[in-house]
Amino acid sequence: MASSTTGHCIFLALLLLLASTACYGQLSTSFYSTSCPALESTVRSVVSSAVASNRRMGASLVRLFFHDCFVQGCDASILLDDVPGSFVGEKTAGPNANSVLGYDVINSIKTAVEANCPGVVSCADIVALAARDGTVLLGGPSWNVPLGRHDSTTASLSQANSDLPSPASSLSTLIAKFGNKGLSPTDMTALSGAHSVGFAQCRNYRNRIYNDADINQQFAKLLRTNCSATQGASDTNLAPLDVATQLSFDNAYYGNLLKKKGLLHSDQELFNGGSQDALVQNYSSNANFFFADFVTAMIKMGNINPLNGTAGQIRAKCSVVN
Repeated sequence: MASSTTGHCIFLALLLLLASTACYGQLSTSFYSTSCPALESTVRSVVSSAVASNRRMGASLVRLFFHDCFVQGCDASILLDDVPGSFVGEKTAGPNANSVLGYDVINSIKTAVEANCPGVVSCADIVALAARDGTVLLGGPSWNVPLGRHDSTTASLSQANSDLPSPASSLSTLIAKFGNKGLSPTDMTALSGAHSVGFAQCRNYRNRIYNDADINQQFAKLLRTNCSATQGASDTNLAPLDVATQLSFDNAYYGNLLKKKGLLHSDQELFNGGSQDALVQNYSSNANFFFADFVTAMIKMGNINPLNGTAGQIRAKCSVVN
């Protein structure tokens, strides 16, 4: 009980610290306080409507932020549409195609923001705010989002294919890929907790449920009813990343790992006799501890190579360069 109380106090202290205006490198939590004071309420309104219509969207917005920041930094490059013959974006990359959702929500937010603050707020900052709001609306922690990013005029299909970790990644690969972005193993394990919400396609967990040894066999048997052993019609069938509380942002994901019920191979790698086992056990028993580390990691990830100053632009539409 004493340990739980201490953890709770530490978490509350962190939230109070984050509640004040703060600067993170070249970003600031008060960046739009004068130029667009209604920004956060506008974003929250649109995200709230989207999540009310489909709770899965909360998880999708967090994933969109992650997939943006890991390619060229947090610059909204993932939002750019292909232009036949002249521009190739990231939407058709292997980790993104027919998988990443939320583009329409970001576009709706941008339209609403432009009506009040034309030419002021970047799409990159909107993605960061939407990820925070998606987390909160599913029951997760809140934080003040550092802002002031500009939008890129470029994208990288090759980086999207190479830098984003795959569902088949080993623990060493996960640590390396996150490390390449300045994120520690603790950041990686905390950010993986976003898999407390959302779903994955059969093609991404097929090999695990048919070939992995470190999986609860009843769990695997159940999943096989919706995911055939060979490629085909079941490829896009969905299963929850968190079988316990699939649409609530909590620490149940880590409890699943202790029971060998991680849906993806990369999930179970966090608890498989390796360096992150103790941290997974701590997160599974103390949600406040997990929330605090998740907030720290999300802020840290949001500070990956932001464009500001004279770099980049404020796109008028998130899907195209000005």
